[in-house]
Amino acid sequence: MHFDLLIKGGEVVDPGANQHGRLDVAIVGDRIAVVGRDLPTDDVGEVVDATGLVVTPGLVDMHTHVYWGCTYWGVEADPIAARTGVTTWLDVGSSGAYNFPGFRRWIAEPSQSRVYALINISSIGLTGPTYELTNLEYADVDLAEQIANANRDVVLGVKARIDRNTVRGTGIEPLKRARELADRLQLPLMVHIGAAPPELREIVAHMKPGDILTHCFTGAQNRVIDPERRLLPYVKELWERGLVMDIGHGTGSFSFDTAEAMMAAGLPPDVISSDIHQMSIQGPMFDLPNTLAKFLALGMSLSDVIERATVRAARAMNRPELGTLKVGGPADVALFALREGTFTYHDAQMKTRPGKVQLDNRLTIARGKKLPRVEERPLMPWCAIPEHQRSIGARP
Repeated sequence: MHFDLLIKGGEVVDPGANQHGRLDVAIVGDRIAVVGRDLPTDDVGEVVDATGLVVTPGLVDMHTHVYWGCTYWGVEADPIAARTGVTTWLDVGSSGAYNFPGFRRWIAEPSQSRVYALINISSIGLTGPTYELTNLEYADVDLAEQIANANRDVVLGVKARIDRNTVRGTGIEPLKRARELADRLQLPLMVHIGAAPPELREIVAHMKPGDILTHCFTGAQNRVIDPERRLLPYVKELWERGLVMDIGHGTGSFSFDTAEAMMAAGLPPDVISSDIHQMSIQGPMFDLPNTLAKFLALGMSLSDVIERATVRAARAMNRPELGTLKVGGPADVALFALREGTFTYHDAQMKTRPGKVQLDNRLTIARGKKLPRVEERPLMPWCAIPEHQRSIGARP
């Protein structure tokens, strides 16, 4: 049998298909053709030597901002994909009804990696740093529904940032409108939490099973643990009924203290995502593999962290064909070196934890094609990270 590309001799970690061990991965066109041991090389377009490397499904980053050039936050997807192993990006709320057509035309359609979106309940999206829900005129449910229905192949849900800065005097009303939009579309609602008000109890009262609580391990006022470091009962009840708990590390939304409390209670996150944007890419988040390495440092296994950045994220996005190396599925693959050493990882408050393993991407394959490593555009002039994080230095 002819293979266009054969990844040979790597250690496959594919929780979605329960494929683990020294396996070869063969690609024909944009599909996985065979996963097996000692596949022949006599009729192969190109062989990739993966000896000593970990081979995973392409990472699925469920919280990103990739509307470059039109929003405060956006980074370019493909150059970062090529060096991180992320092959699927869910842009969460960068675009609203007014600027979604540009997102589709200039970002999603030409991308080599896969780009989907959650439409912001605010019609201006994340053009600015925040405040997009201080004017309820922008929370136009009818218009957002019309735009989302015309773009069902790209729009996978609804996003609302519900924190003190974003809503200001409008309180919980923007979330009510986001709930109405998600219900009309019959799609999940992702809610960003952080500083109160509104209070967390009031926020989660508007969420349903299948919705996504992002920044779930925040250390801010609306954190999900009480002063005794126990999961709040009303959050636990909803989580047990199917709420998706998503990390969304970002610049200010991940706390080691919260993570350790949750994991000590046997409650790791459902999805590990980056919240990558113009600030967080400078650290201490840096990229999704670095975020995964923090959870390795917290005691999770390699298989568990890969699961939460592949198949679990894909399921939460209702794209179950992604995040796995199943035969016949999309040929999205990532190769990583496990670099051993002594590393110091930081959370958003610059608290540190030691680690012994880092994940370094060596190759990213999206839609059956190797992504070229290209120079990334300079960061925007407004993207200075917070003062307390400026000593972060380079990625570990």
